[in-house]
Amino acid sequence: MALNKKPVTGMKDILPEEMEIREYVQRVISETYAGYGFTRIETPCVETIENLTSKSGGDNEKLIFRILKRGEKLNLETAKTQEDLVDSGLRYDLTVPLVRYYSNNSSVLPAPFKAVQMGNVWRADRPQRGRYRQFMQCDIDILGESDNLAEIELILATTSTLGKLDFKNFEIRINDRRLLKAMAAWAGFAEESFDSVFITIDKLDKIGIDGVKAELLENGFDSAVVEKYTELLDKATTSSEALSCIKETLADALPDDVKDNLDTIITSVDASKSADFKMVFDPTLVRGMSYYTGTIFEIAMPEYGGSCGGGGRYDGMVEKFTGQSVPACGFSIGFERIIMLLMERGFKVPGSGSAKAYLIEKGISGDRLREILAKASEERKEGKKILTVRMNKNKKFQKEQLEKAGYTEFEDFYREALK
Repeated sequence: MALNKKPVTGMKDILPEEMEIREYVQRVISETYAGYGFTRIETPCVETIENLTSKSGGDNEKLIFRILKRGEKLNLETAKTQEDLVDSGLRYDLTVPLVRYYSNNSSVLPAPFKAVQMGNVWRADRPQRGRYRQFMQCDIDILGESDNLAEIELILATTSTLGKLDFKNFEIRINDRRLLKAMAAWAGFAEESFDSVFITIDKLDKIGIDGVKAELLENGFDSAVVEKYTELLDKATTSSEALSCIKETLADALPDDVKDNLDTIITSVDASKSADFKMVFDPTLVRGMSYYTGTIFEIAMPEYGGSCGGGGRYDGMVEKFTGQSVPACGFSIGFERIIMLLMERGFKVPGSGSAKAYLIEKGISGDRLREILAKASEERKEGKKILTVRMNKNKKFQKEQLEKAGYTEFEDFYREALK
């Protein structure tokens, strides 16, 4: 029986045209982030199962690709639970590995520590447009900075990158988890039910305020509480001064610094941005990760109709590893979705059009072949991209295929004379 030539569901082969774009985008990301003082790091793709299931990854912990114990440690006969079989797993994001990395190496790292990390992650998710089971993530994080300068720098660096890739008219939606909790508490929801409430309001843009109200009632919440909550949501989402509206309504229920913090981030980014985008306060923005403790933000692209990246402040995670509180904030750009959008718009890598192919007739060898290869070497020294390949019988079709691959110049070499 023939082997399966297709990739595993939710994973994909990357063809040369896309690979060229991916490498270019990674270069832009690396160079831009380096200009903001971020340092490139790398972590293993495998983490201990205890780290991956530490209630730091929200619903992503349900999507872990688990790895069986090896050798004598794996005993199928005595195993009674999954924990008896598994001791590690593929990382589902880059934040948990980063925090472990920082906790292990903080004594030799600068403070604050500004990190760039790019690498594949894996989630046993349902594949769909722009969503895979193996995909590249590109994160920047600042650890050891409690001031909102961290959020400002993260947003400016990320949006500058998107601007260099010619993305325009996108939005950075921003909110604060403390504001979300204050709204829920003010309406009368019990603290233990907050996550359930947030899951519902995260659907507001899809099901509308009436849909949110209906789902909250279906989940068994008190009708008076639901009415009070959805009235505030409706008022906040339709007001031109939503943040002031919420602050005025919640009064002492909202920590004093939340509004000032968001105002400072929004106005500072607006005053310093280099890309064409808008900062938008969105009181319904939730972000799925349970580890967020304060500011949260998300990239909304009109071409995609959904999130193309996001992040926020996660001040409590390092403490789980070290017992010491360390402020932390990060922003992940939606690498795969950015690549998809660039491919759909027919993006060409700048400077990639000057490729030349040497078509060498079969049978050419010895001094003649060495002469041709020496000429190719000289052209490469001049910075040209030269492909040396044997000439096919159907030279016209061969050139058509090479043109599709980006080759715009051709030179033919025959046995009898150099042409």
